[in-house]
Amino acid sequence: MKVIVPGPLRSYTSDRSEVGASGATLSAVLEDLDRQFPGMRFRMIDEQDRIREHVRLFVNGELAPNPGVATRSDDQVQIICAISGGNDWASNSVQ
Repeated sequence: MKVIVPGPLRSYTSDRSEVGASGATLSAVLEDLDRQFPGMRFRMIDEQDRIREHVRLFVNGELAPNPGVATRSDDQVQIICAISGGNDWASNSVQ
């Protein structure tokens, strides 16, 4: 299946925005991604095997509530990572 990789995770995929993976569940797909791109799964799944707070996973455009969601070989998985941090430019600008 096709997996759409967001910018924050592309360092794992040699800057590729789209990769292939397989598995009968989203969890298995993430394990396959981790096999191909070591360390990638941990950025999305926590120690209790839950999707991390700042990550959203979609299968065919539908939000996946947990890693146990069933997948098929013709599905598309999209990973979305929330972006946080940065600088409050207004409070740090020169007046």
